[in-house]
Amino acid sequence: MDASTEELRDAHDVLSEWYAENLVGVLEGMPVERAMLDLFAELTLAVGAEVADVGCGTGRLLPYLAGRGLSPCGVDLSPGMVEVARREHPGFGYEVADLRELPFGDASLAGVVCWFSLIFLAPEARVRAFAELARVVRPGGYLVAAFKHGDGSGHRNGPGSRVGSLGVDFDRYWLSAREMEDRFAAAGFAMVFQGSTPPEGAEPSYGYMLVCKIGSANA
Repeated sequence: MDASTEELRDAHDVLSEWYAENLVGVLEGMPVERAMLDLFAELTLAVGAEVADVGCGTGRLLPYLAGRGLSPCGVDLSPGMVEVARREHPGFGYEVADLRELPFGDASLAGVVCWFSLIFLAPEARVRAFAELARVVRPGGYLVAAFKHGDGSGHRNGPGSRVGSLGVDFDRYWLSAREMEDRFAAAGFAMVFQGSTPPEGAEPSYGYMLVCKIGSANA
């Protein structure tokens, strides 16, 4: 494990209880996010029910996905996050794993959710990560991603952030829609839908993409 990945893992171990306390019920007030997840669920169910939330954090999306008929599991780099997820949202399978080395067989999933998890990938890690996502999604399956819009530059999550008092430091990257489109296309995905929300104050706008793995679901 490289130093930046270790730093990210350790920071999210520290943040796990903060996430559990501060993200409860957030999805209820985010109609665009719910709409994206609903569309993902409806399309994916035509291919299969097995999906993974990659970068699942505290597991907050899994009950919602299950409520739409999917059979979700969660994967996160942080053992602390996975521990909280198992406590807060039992009844689902969770594993500790790097996004670049997912614990799934080739074409074994009908869909993948990447909900603000791709923003932690340094530029040099992205090719491998997108290829790994493509490896585990079967042809005709879907991937939905949420991210923060920007020019791809890094932003240090340090003392000035809203979690700065917890003493964590790690990098995040605001990603351009063009880069996301190009990386999905290079990995073998076709664009189904993309959209964004307006920026709020100093926060960047949120971007959303739904893509389909190229190939026949019956192949």
